[in-house]
Amino acid sequence: MSHTSFAGLSHHAREAKSWPFEQARALLARVLAARLPDKADRELAALLIQSGKADEAVVRFQALADRPVILETGYGPSGLPHIGTFGEVVRTTMVRCAFRALTDDALPTQLIAFSDDMDGLRKVPDNVPNKEMLSEDLGKPLTVVRDPFGEYPSFGAHNNARLRAFLDGFGFDYTFMSSTDCYRSGRFDHGLLKVLSRYDAIQAIMLPTLRDERRATYSPFLPTSPTTGRVLQVPTLETHPARGTIVFEDEDGQKVETPVTGGAVKLQWKPDWGMRWSELGIDYEMSGKDLIDSVKISSRVCRELGGIAPEGFNYELFLDENNQKISKSKGNGLTIEDWLKYGAPESLSYYMFQSPRSAKRLYFDVAPKAADEYLQQLEAYNRPADAANEKKVNPLDNPVWHVHSGAPPRAGSPVSFGLMLNLVSAANASSKDMLWGFLSRYAPGATPETAPLLDRLAGYAMAYYEDFVRPAKTFRPPDARERAAMEDLLARLQALPPETTDGELIQAEVYAAGKAQGFEPLRAWFQALYEVLLGQTQGPRFGSFVALFGVERTCALIRRALAGEDLAAG
Repeated sequence: MSHTSFAGLSHHAREAKSWPFEQARALLARVLAARLPDKADRELAALLIQSGKADEAVVRFQALADRPVILETGYGPSGLPHIGTFGEVVRTTMVRCAFRALTDDALPTQLIAFSDDMDGLRKVPDNVPNKEMLSEDLGKPLTVVRDPFGEYPSFGAHNNARLRAFLDGFGFDYTFMSSTDCYRSGRFDHGLLKVLSRYDAIQAIMLPTLRDERRATYSPFLPTSPTTGRVLQVPTLETHPARGTIVFEDEDGQKVETPVTGGAVKLQWKPDWGMRWSELGIDYEMSGKDLIDSVKISSRVCRELGGIAPEGFNYELFLDENNQKISKSKGNGLTIEDWLKYGAPESLSYYMFQSPRSAKRLYFDVAPKAADEYLQQLEAYNRPADAANEKKVNPLDNPVWHVHSGAPPRAGSPVSFGLMLNLVSAANASSKDMLWGFLSRYAPGATPETAPLLDRLAGYAMAYYEDFVRPAKTFRPPDARERAAMEDLLARLQALPPETTDGELIQAEVYAAGKAQGFEPLRAWFQALYEVLLGQTQGPRFGSFVALFGVERTCALIRRALAGEDLAAG
């Protein structure tokens, strides 16, 4: 993303209505308010930027570019990265790109991927080896817990490496930051001393949000035991702002005075969030709707510490096939590895773009639909404007602009994912080479090298077909009217040149055969074709399928069905 230029796009960005641009405009308002305290200055800067003169605004108001506009995503490294991690990073990246376009790239931006790796290990994950060893380290900071895989200095370091490899694999442009590094290096010392000096005010924010039993022992500080090395949730017995220390009772009953700086303590997560926003100058962070109250509390903490709470919005959570909230511990729903087995990363990004404020099912059946919608949007983006298309949608509102961070590819796929699935089914394909025998005839000149997306779709379709379509296929014989229509269609197809690949011409013959037998509406006729010939209830345009599969092969398929042969046998 960092190599894409967003200069010269503000004229489109000002009119864009997609949600990343709504967020970008809110972020810009927040940046102006935070960096230009004078109302007249803010209004003039906003006017200049809205007029496509962001460079002039930056020259006039140097405070706008004194430091980057910082967007943040957070990650808890007690487990491996998951699809929610991807969703938050990709959506935040979309907002960042929209902001860059809105300001003609005149303001520097930065995306921080922050790892809360100083948290204590609360429970042993199910999907790791050496569980007994981890059990011995429960309660210790993740960057102290030993790596059960034996590959890194700590379990936190292991999961941080996995996170970075995960983000790098998708090509995200980000700056990685570690909570442990920030605390131990002294980067957060200023904020920690502020929390200590404002201890009573922070408690006044936090205590009303807690249950009675928790309220009695709550402290914003989590000290590390000098004897056991565990992160302790214990009351703060004394505060000494002048010395920069607190007093607490250790696990052995001894009172300990410890500095709040240098990594000797960590903050509870809501005060930690607010302190981090203040110290790092975070301008934007989104979060799930389950954290709405937490954002409000952390924002109050941030303001109490003299900071300005970031802009952001709350997205809806994902649901499984039964409309239940997806849970890492339950393992319900679709993992990122699952999606990438059956669909392209682009289709996953497209799915994340769509309606982030609406709850969406994240299960296997959404991948094919997302793939085909992505391809349709890519085709629309690359379609040239002409007299028939003069009201073309703002290109910056097309999802693929956001999916590809402002640089969508010029070529898509001549074959949809749904059509590819039907080809795999009808051809009983066991390899991509077999599929390319059909694809190269349908799309002359296309090869795996010249059409890499098409080649990837073939692999995804084969995997999806084997796991989900083949087991559910149910063929049935045609009834009398369907038989008559199929005999008519067979005659019509046999009259066409065998090499015909004109899907529209073939579709017209399919329509004619159905109408001749009184199918109204024609949907029942197409459903019959798919149920009888392919063992499924629906599919893409049948004319396109015939063009891809081949007229002669389709005729042979119809003859077999009319003869009562078992099409499930291949």
